[in-house]
Amino acid sequence: MKRKLPNEFLFTIVALLISTVIVHALYVLHVRPVAEATMRADRERMLKDPNYVQQRSIYVVIKDYEQEAEIILMLWALAILSYKAIEQRRERQVLEAELLRLPEGMKILPEDTREYARQLESLPEDTRNLLVPRALLAALARFGATRNVQDASTVAHGVCQSEADRLDSDLALLRYIAWAIPAIGFIGTVRGIGDALSQAHKAVTGDISGVTEGLGVAFNSTLIALLLSILLMFLMQQLQQAQERRVLDTETWLDQKIVRNLQARS
Repeated sequence: MKRKLPNEFLFTIVALLISTVIVHALYVLHVRPVAEATMRADRERMLKDPNYVQQRSIYVVIKDYEQEAEIILMLWALAILSYKAIEQRRERQVLEAELLRLPEGMKILPEDTREYARQLESLPEDTRNLLVPRALLAALARFGATRNVQDASTVAHGVCQSEADRLDSDLALLRYIAWAIPAIGFIGTVRGIGDALSQAHKAVTGDISGVTEGLGVAFNSTLIALLLSILLMFLMQQLQQAQERRVLDTETWLDQKIVRNLQARS
């Protein structure tokens, strides 16, 4: 059986720390030195040739602290999405595994529910806590207690609905990150415009470098934030769609493979 996934809260904290360390190290060791060298070379060329057009370098675009924070958050979100995608894959594998392995046409009587429940309870704990085993155990327990097929169906669908609600609430952190990235971009915009205005007096003397650098911070931080948020929202939508489809597939499987094979003695 698959190894148990690490605790999700611990995973998110570790993922944030790792993302922060890796991105900050790359910025300190590579991105900012290259960006400063590129900007210095451009300034020297502009002094020598007034008609020189400054080239737009990706290092210059992403060099500021706001873009660094946005990339950290994006990597953090990707790690969380990967974690949830692995969970989704495990759930799908269990759904396709046909846990009870009922022969075609075989009926489940109330007296048989305890035996089938023992098969499910013998599964490893991390597998037993997945949606399909939980819904099966709940349906079998209710059918064995009430001998009513409709009660068993209602319980199974209730477990699936609770799972759908849980999955939706679990996306709260990703939704926060998807909001935080553009918010940081807006902070960069405000800071960049503020820096540009503080250098406005130099523009009167003909030195507009301070103004252009401030405006560069404003526009670049917003650009990166919008691009990352568009990508993150797309990935979130794909994950949510896969989760919803899996819950619906589980309900359909329970109806077709389990509920319709339940039979109470008359």
